[in-house]
Amino acid sequence: MTPRVAIIGAGPSGLAQLRAFQSANAKGAEIPEIVCFEKQDDWGGLWTYTWRTGTDELGEPVHSSMYRYLWTNGPKEGLEFADYTFEEHFGRNIASYPPRAVMWNYIKGRVEKAGVRDWIRFRTPVRRVEFNASTRKFRVVAHDLVNDCESDEQFDYVVVASGHFSTPNVPEFKGFETFNGRILHSHDFRDAREFIGKDILLIGTSYSAEDIGSQCWKYGCRSVTVSHRTAPIGYKWPSSWEEVPLLRRVEGKTAHFKDGSSKKVDAIILCTGYLHHFPFMEDSLKLRTANRLAAADLYKGVVWVHNPQLFYLGMQDQWYTFNMFDAQAWFARDVMLGRIKTPSRHKMLEDVAARVAAEDAINDDYGPILYQGDYVRELIAETDYPSFDVDASDRAFVQWKKHKKADIMGFRDNGYVSPMTGSMAPVHHTKWVSELDDSMEGYLKSVTR
Repeated sequence: MTPRVAIIGAGPSGLAQLRAFQSANAKGAEIPEIVCFEKQDDWGGLWTYTWRTGTDELGEPVHSSMYRYLWTNGPKEGLEFADYTFEEHFGRNIASYPPRAVMWNYIKGRVEKAGVRDWIRFRTPVRRVEFNASTRKFRVVAHDLVNDCESDEQFDYVVVASGHFSTPNVPEFKGFETFNGRILHSHDFRDAREFIGKDILLIGTSYSAEDIGSQCWKYGCRSVTVSHRTAPIGYKWPSSWEEVPLLRRVEGKTAHFKDGSSKKVDAIILCTGYLHHFPFMEDSLKLRTANRLAAADLYKGVVWVHNPQLFYLGMQDQWYTFNMFDAQAWFARDVMLGRIKTPSRHKMLEDVAARVAAEDAINDDYGPILYQGDYVRELIAETDYPSFDVDASDRAFVQWKKHKKADIMGFRDNGYVSPMTGSMAPVHHTKWVSELDDSMEGYLKSVTR
């Protein structure tokens, strides 16, 4: 009987798994029956933009945190597919920081070429995954939202590729219930123009705080205040920015901070991160980990150590993204195809412990980049995923960090060398601070600066 594989999610990680199996099949391998369950009505995961927040038209929690005017906050040279370059997709080299419409077009271009859309059941979230130790099969219950009916099926393998940037971590501070303004989590942020002329307070020092603050400043908010728990972000911000200690309470529209300072604000945006949240997994199969480079209980960062028929993709804190998901998907595929044998549970736990210890030993700003670059290099060496210049990707990330430190509002005006083609990205035709058109057509037009 042909084995069956359930893939949960058709975002970048799930699509990587589909592409991995399609690649093997194209080379003559017999592959399992693949069923990918996707709750949204299109592929792309977080890159599938919607104006909706809260719940969608069918009552499901909105998955995407994507907002208008988003440009990548890291260079495309760090995430390029080894088997499908930006130059192949667009027919020419493009600048290093594409807006969301360009990135989504690139993501879907590869899987359209691969022809894997028929493997996906859209608008079908998974409700329950259980494992039967006697039959060595998974039970997967999914809900067809359009027809409002459930399926109940058996699978030999399960790949969880639902991501961990869609369930917001939402803290509360004293006075929120009577705040005379707008409070939202970054997950529900959609349009910087909402805050034109407003004084905004951001809680948190994550990438979302950097980027949402930058977007609001770019589109005309009056001021940005960033409240930190442990330390300020520390970039050379514009004069209308300030960084303050953690928020203590809110009275009316006045925010009071740990150092005794206060400020009147119109809106509070919680940039406080996300939860690894898998309510559909039975407890014995559920990943519980912090957002770190070495995720808990995953051999090679992929295989669930307590049941090697279960895989989690993209669960790490991320410098690398798309090509790391590919490396993981190719590895998971080869385990499922029997090309890679997993060791004993004891050995797998030793592997996890060693990765945690190596991460804990990192002691400089650039160490995490090199750590994850080494991880990607390790995985691709074990499969037939196309080898690429990981060192070039590392260099792009290192240069990116330096460019941010030098000019936080101008770092997107730089270009980097593709690790796949060796080509230097051209300079975008308009400086990021002046570019208010985030459409693909506007981005790709040929205009000399």
